[in-house]
Amino acid sequence: MFAYIIKRLLSGVIVVILVSMAVFALFWYGPSSPARPICLAETGNRCTPDRLENYEEQLGYNNNIVDEYGNYAKGIFTGREMPIGNVVIDCDRPCLGFSHRSRALVWDELVERLPATISVAVGGAFLYLALGIPIGVAAARRRGTLGDKLLVSSFLFLSSVPYYLFALLAWLYFTLIWQVPILGSSGYTPITDNPAEWFKGMLLPWLCLGIFGCTQYTRYTRGAMVETLSEDYIRTAKAKGLPPSTVVYRHGLRSALVPVVTVFGIDLGVLLAGTIFTERIFEIQGIGRWGLSAVQAFDLPVVSATALFGAILIVISNLIVDVIYSVLDPRVRLS
Repeated sequence: MFAYIIKRLLSGVIVVILVSMAVFALFWYGPSSPARPICLAETGNRCTPDRLENYEEQLGYNNNIVDEYGNYAKGIFTGREMPIGNVVIDCDRPCLGFSHRSRALVWDELVERLPATISVAVGGAFLYLALGIPIGVAAARRRGTLGDKLLVSSFLFLSSVPYYLFALLAWLYFTLIWQVPILGSSGYTPITDNPAEWFKGMLLPWLCLGIFGCTQYTRYTRGAMVETLSEDYIRTAKAKGLPPSTVVYRHGLRSALVPVVTVFGIDLGVLLAGTIFTERIFEIQGIGRWGLSAVQAFDLPVVSATALFGAILIVISNLIVDVIYSVLDPRVRLS
């Protein structure tokens, strides 16, 4: 297993490098110069070609892309000095650059927004499993009944609604119209400042993510359980006289969770990389909203940092999922 993990880590490093290079190249060779938004913002929309060229020279956008990407990659491990106008900024490692929109170091902003995104992502992901798996198991045990059909149909209808519309309607009714006290708080309050306000601000985003996301986990769990309960070893367990709950949860569910864990690993990585719609609708200053604003402002250092951060999380989550396979299903062997 150790050799397998090393092999996957090396392949993951290659993926992260390729993602960072792709994002860097897309902005560098884009239809507009990355320095143009900065020039327009600082010159009051009077960005002449000479001024634009001056900004490109200050920011290094007129240099060779290979050299600039090399400086960017080197700064992540060793730090670097960054000339910003007439000022030289000392950027310690890991140096992800300097945001020209917020005039702050990207790493500092990333660390500042990370707790909000983790709060949203972990709570929503927990509800994915806490709601989706038990409902899916119950539907599989009652396969073909009226309750099973109604459950599958209602979840199919719910999953066909766009998530941003679902979350927006939830915020509109619970926060503005009905003004439910425990659900009427928007925004993120650090848990160290006020745990009660942190919970109130997170509860509605968690419920929106959990209820909407559990629909697919219900379908995955139901499908996997239906297939697993028809296996020979399940029939053998029943023939031995084991209690139905033992057969279903100890023998059946453990094997059926393998495809569910696969999807969950990817979803958790995506959630931790930033829940864009959730953070935007509920006024949470997280990584997803930060990255969206950076794309709109053409802030290359921030976009590169969020893409790199997301790629690392997805690679790590997939590696953890692969290792969990062998724990959930003894038939799976890593080599």
